[in-house]
Amino acid sequence: MKLSNWLIILCFFHTASVVAQEKTIPLWAEGSAPYLKDGDGGPTLNLYPAADGNGAAVVVCPGGGYGGLAKDHEGHQIARWYNDRGVSAYVLHYRLGSQGYHFPTQLADVQRAMRMVRGNAKEWKVDPERIGVMGFSAGGHLASMAATKFDEKAYDPVDEIDKLSARPDFAVLCYAVISMDSVSTHSGSRRNLLGPDKKDDPAAATHVSSDKNITANTPPTFLFHTDEDGAVPSENSILFYLGLRKHKIPAEMHIYQKGPHGVGLFEGDPILGTWSGHLEDWLRSNGFFAAKEFEQAAVSGTLNLDGKPVSWGTVTFYPQDRTLPVVTTRVRRGKFSAKKESGPVIAKSSVELTGSIWEETGNAADKVVEHTLAETVNVTDGAKFEWEYTK
Repeated sequence: MKLSNWLIILCFFHTASVVAQEKTIPLWAEGSAPYLKDGDGGPTLNLYPAADGNGAAVVVCPGGGYGGLAKDHEGHQIARWYNDRGVSAYVLHYRLGSQGYHFPTQLADVQRAMRMVRGNAKEWKVDPERIGVMGFSAGGHLASMAATKFDEKAYDPVDEIDKLSARPDFAVLCYAVISMDSVSTHSGSRRNLLGPDKKDDPAAATHVSSDKNITANTPPTFLFHTDEDGAVPSENSILFYLGLRKHKIPAEMHIYQKGPHGVGLFEGDPILGTWSGHLEDWLRSNGFFAAKEFEQAAVSGTLNLDGKPVSWGTVTFYPQDRTLPVVTTRVRRGKFSAKKESGPVIAKSSVELTGSIWEETGNAADKVVEHTLAETVNVTDGAKFEWEYTK
């Protein structure tokens, strides 16, 4: 490729980045931010409203070891990814240890960011009950504190916004620093967060170790890490996941074998780059994309293939409204059922059937699992379905 073509491509990406960033606002009115040092401007929030939003929103915390901000690949690019899925994003430029700011300043910044989005929900066309937090590396630690220490008073209230809840409705933690103990932590993050006076204080480290602060009120959480991460060991995500399970908090975790620390979306990698697809599925399946309230249905039925009951298979309901969750029920010996709390959404849906009848017939030709799109149905509570399909 000629150099001139590369220059055109680089100019295109630069222009797209500038156009995509809509607006930057201060978290507090000028001079009123808590812990503010003389001459500093204070923390800010970059607004990325979704053009055709579904009402969901997320505060994004870039990483950087509490010493810098990876505001492009862990900020801007993430915001645009959410925008493409109808979610408004708000990238937080929180204060850093390298600037002389230490705990609880960062917790104050993320709490204020959550309250700011919630307080402007009507104007920004956001559902105040579908506002999440997401963070990467040290930003993941900040997001984990937002998910576990939202009731801790990190600063004195200054206005009406500070009366609102700072609790996220969901959390997404990507190769996050979780523990601040000397074994599992990222030492730079610990030093920058706690400061020179407390960096070696075990009690201070325990206070901000998010795996020790999980409660029954911690929101549903998605975690992503790699086994090869040489900066933040995957034990951090594992500790948080185990804490979530202990408190029966809905959670999903993906740990990939390959991949360095700090990858962002990493869309160029056909394996590691799939993590964001899992996140999208998780957000949809938990109803965070849903622009309206929905109800699930108890369903049951039978499924036969070539006149034989399907020995092992599935029935999957795909709502025509793509913001609503996809639900799959298992078929065993030709029958399937789902309780109301785990059943398909009451909505018009396409149905996909899969199944095998080899256990029933013993014929070698029946070892293949057959797939078919059955029909479009109106799912109602208590509905009974009977499907017959052929190879």
